[in-house]
Amino acid sequence: MLLSPSILAADLIDLKSTLKVIEPLVEFVHIDVMDGHFVPTLSFGEIYTRSVAQSTSLPLDVHLMVSRPEIEVPKYFDIKPANLTFHVEATNFGVRLANQIREQGIKAGVSLNPQTPLATIEHMLDHIDLVLIMSVEPGFYGQSFLPLALDKISSLKKMIGKRQITIEVDGGINTSNLSQVTSAGADMIVAGSAVFRGGTAEQIKKNIAALREIG
Repeated sequence: MLLSPSILAADLIDLKSTLKVIEPLVEFVHIDVMDGHFVPTLSFGEIYTRSVAQSTSLPLDVHLMVSRPEIEVPKYFDIKPANLTFHVEATNFGVRLANQIREQGIKAGVSLNPQTPLATIEHMLDHIDLVLIMSVEPGFYGQSFLPLALDKISSLKKMIGKRQITIEVDGGINTSNLSQVTSAGADMIVAGSAVFRGGTAEQIKKNIAALREIG
C-alpha cells in the first residue's frame, strides 16, 4: 500500500517539522488544491505547493479540485510533482490535459466525485497513470467514508485490466475501513486525520504504524 498523507489535516504552522517526521515513513505527500469554486473551500495554490516541494524530499501528490483545470494545471509544471490529478467533472478536454501533463514527465491523474460514474473516464484510460476515487464529497473536511466507493474501486480494477494505472482513494479512510479499501483494489491511500491526529511526532508515527499494520 502506498500512503499519501494529506497535509490539510496537519499543523500548517509547523509543517516543515511535520514533513521531516513523515518523510521516512510514507511514499508521498498529498496536497489538496481547492479554489472555492469547484468546491466551496479555499486552500492552497501553486505558491504554497512550491514551498512544500522545497521543504521535503517526498514526491508530491497534487490533487486539483478546481474549475477550469486547463488554466491551473500548467502552473504546477515547473514544480514537478510526481502526480498531478484533475477532476473529470471540471473539464471537457480531459485527454488533451492528461497528455499535456505526461509530456512534462509528470504522472497524469483523473479524479471522480462519489456520484460520477466510471463510464466518464473509460475513454481516458490509455492516457492516464492514476485514478483518484473520492470516498467523500470533495471540499468538506472531516466527512465519513462512503461505502459506495468500495464497489466503484473493484469495478475500476476490472476496467483497468492490465494497464499500469494506480488506483488512489481519498476520504474518511482510517483503521476501521482501510482493509476493505485495499481488498477492493486500492493501491494508494490518502489519509488526513488518520495520520495527523494527536499532532505530536510520536503520535503521528504511531498512527502511520497502525495503518501499515493493516495495509
